[in-house]
Parts: sequence; structure tokens; C-alpha cells
Amino acid sequence: MRIVLLGPPASGKGTQGRRLAASLGLGYLSTGALLRENIEESTPLGLTAEPILARGGYLPDDLMCPILADWLGKNDSGKGWVLDGFPRSLPQAEFLDGWLSQNGAALDAAVALEAPFDELLRRTRERVECPGCRWTGQRRELSEGGLCRKCGKPAAPRDDDDEENFRNRHAEFTALTVPVIDFYRTTHRLIPVTATGTKEETAATILSSLGFKI
Repeated sequence: MRIVLLGPPASGKGTQGRRLAASLGLGYLSTGALLRENIEESTPLGLTAEPILARGGYLPDDLMCPILADWLGKNDSGKGWVLDGFPRSLPQAEFLDGWLSQNGAALDAAVALEAPFDELLRRTRERVECPGCRWTGQRRELSEGGLCRKCGKPAAPRDDDDEENFRNRHAEFTALTVPVIDFYRTTHRLIPVTATGTKEETAATILSSLGFKI
């Protein structure tokens, strides 16, 4: 299966994307994690992306589409994949459809996670990420001393997770990504999922909505 995962900031795309990929044995790409790694390593891509992400913006289509094409060229095997963070604009969605069509494939589903603004803001204030394994979650989920439960390294808030940045990213989502959700709805590929329950409940709802027994 080939699936894209959509949703506003802090809706749980990273968590649910990794869970979904693991459950179905699919490849997984988080464009956000990929860009943050490049920023940490001061690559040319990271140096370009850093000021844009710092103000809560999305990278332009002419930068993101080649990044995605490169990843697909290396990872679009028969088993399929989950994309988290792409497409974030209508031109990106059209680019993905075009790439897949040219390679004799098609997108199976677009899963859209939904949660109220106030809940998303609360999650952002409490969100932490592990620099080692890239686990993302809430402060209450850490081990004693603020350590990641998966690999034991200290987890901390993302540099770009302040409230102003969140509001900017949410505004970008509304302006650029909501039309993508509408595009997938009109082409009958959208699966909306309420993401206000536990991680386990949301993961189960996604699998059920995709037609898998749980």
C-alpha cells in the first residue's frame, strides 16, 4: 500500500506514521525528521531549511518535490510506504500523483488526522523528541530524569516548538494543506480519522478505516 498521512501540527502524524508503517511492513518517510537531521548536520539542505522552519513555514515546492522524488526513487519497492509530511500543498499532491503514474503505481489512501486547535496547542507545549531514535511524545511519557523510554537518551522539546511557531505552522496548514485534503476527498481517496484518543485508539482506528482487522 502507498499511503500519505496528513494533519495539522501536533496531530500525531509522526507517531501514527511509524506505527502504521510497522504494522503493515511498509517503508516510512518523515520529511520533518529528515529536514531536522539535515539542519543538525548543517548540510546545504539543512542550511536552506533552517530559517524557513524556524518561523513555522513550509519549504517551497521546488525544493520539496525533488527531495521526495529522490526518496521514492530509492524506496518505492513493491511493499509500499507511508509518507508523513508530504504532500503539504496542492502542487506537491499533483507532483506525487504524476510521479506514481509515470512509474505505473497509484496512491491507495490519504489518512487525515483531525483534532481541535486547543488540543493541538496543548500537545505542542508538552511535546518532546529524542535526538537518538527520533521518538516523539509527551513529557509524561518519559522515564525518570527526562530519558527516552526507547533508547535511554535525554529527550527535549524541539527548537521550533514554541507557541508562535505552532500558530504560524497551523496557519500554513490551513492555507496550503487543507486544499490537499479537499483534493483527496474529491478524488475519493481521503480517510478522515479523529485523533483525540490515545495513541493506541487512533492507531486502531486508522487500521480499521484502511480495512484491516484489529
